[in-house]
Amino acid sequence: MAADCEHKAKISGKHIDLAYGKRRIVETLDLDIPERRFTALIGPNGSGKSTVLRAYAGLMKPSGGSILLDGRDLTDLSTGEVARKVGVLLQGPVAPEGLTVGDLVRQGRYPHRSLFGRWSAADQQACDEALTLTGTMDISDRLLDSLSGGQRQRAWIAMTLAQQGEVLLLDEPTTYLDLEHQIELMNLIKTLVDRHGKTVVAVLHDINQAARYATHIVMLKDGKVIAAGPPDNVISAKTIADVFKVKTLVIRDPVAGTPLCVPL
Repeated sequence: MAADCEHKAKISGKHIDLAYGKRRIVETLDLDIPERRFTALIGPNGSGKSTVLRAYAGLMKPSGGSILLDGRDLTDLSTGEVARKVGVLLQGPVAPEGLTVGDLVRQGRYPHRSLFGRWSAADQQACDEALTLTGTMDISDRLLDSLSGGQRQRAWIAMTLAQQGEVLLLDEPTTYLDLEHQIELMNLIKTLVDRHGKTVVAVLHDINQAARYATHIVMLKDGKVIAAGPPDNVISAKTIADVFKVKTLVIRDPVAGTPLCVPL
């Protein structure tokens, strides 16, 4: 599936097969992620969303086909090279007990440091920028365990931003967040894309949330791309019925002007 015609592909999957042991999840998938856009992966449970995200992060090697990052095969890049380009936040990340927000964010600099490299001014600047951008500077001395769900999620995103990669991959980032913190997080993602030129890919379960905030949507079912493109081209009563087995009325969001699904 080609990338947005106005944006070249940042990551491209070419005929990729993905499997856990003998259980094949994705077969001969072609999927481009447009550069400097917010791409939402949507689909029912078991459709392959998280598996695709892990593969595009270099955490899972395809059993067939190839994944290209800026035109280079991920298998030709070292772990450090990938980490300097791609930040990834999987579901339910766990940090060691007693870690502060600042400690966590500093871990994001590891891909840029040699084994015995000293902490540099550039490292500190990267962390300060990540803390400021995510609104976590004022809680940098607090223990992660003492934070709300929304604060913790922002702290983890700050860590990935400290890597200074061009790509951010998020697996269900709004899970367990209340509505206020979901909106806060989605607005942060929009800022990262619109003002800082990041390429963001997120697995989302809320179709209306994806339609409102993402600029590019990929709808998956059984490891295959059913539709991909701008929300208006992907979200329809037919695609929702075909993929999610739910009858809906798709209207215009009265505030955002994006597609809004109303179950019937």
